[in-house]
Amino acid sequence: MSGWRSGMSWVVGVGLVMAGGRLLQAEGEAPMMPQAQLHHVFVTPGDLAWQDGPPALPDGAQAAVIEGDPKQAGLFTMRLKLPANYRIPAHWHPADEHVTVISGTFNMGAGDVLDTAQGTALPAGSFALMPAQHHHFAWASEETVIQLHGMGPWQINYINPADDPRKP
Repeated sequence: MSGWRSGMSWVVGVGLVMAGGRLLQAEGEAPMMPQAQLHHVFVTPGDLAWQDGPPALPDGAQAAVIEGDPKQAGLFTMRLKLPANYRIPAHWHPADEHVTVISGTFNMGAGDVLDTAQGTALPAGSFALMPAQHHHFAWASEETVIQLHGMGPWQINYINPADDPRKP
């Protein structure tokens, strides 16, 4: 086939695939969004609205939510700006955490106690994936910006409860 007929077959095929996808969707699952309802998101550094970081992090961090809501279920993307000499004690998250280093150097290590001799330096452009419930810690020796993305709600659980800045 060629020309209009092959084009029409392609359109019919795509339509069947989309319909089949809806039929195969699990019961109770949110309906798939048709392409026509999606929109682009463009964010430049000047668009970021920096605020005080989440209360679950030690004082000094700033955060800018790019998409979604880290406090709600669903996909989110946010950036954290960490001052020089910033430390995040050993902790874990209930969901996978994806980290991209935007600027500076972000240091991460695995374990139950923050140990700067046991970490890995991640310069700008680096990526890290911390699996759910993996015990880890982090620090920045210079001002550093990281981008976190994952499935919310974003939560942090400190290994040592005394390290939790939310505790009085």
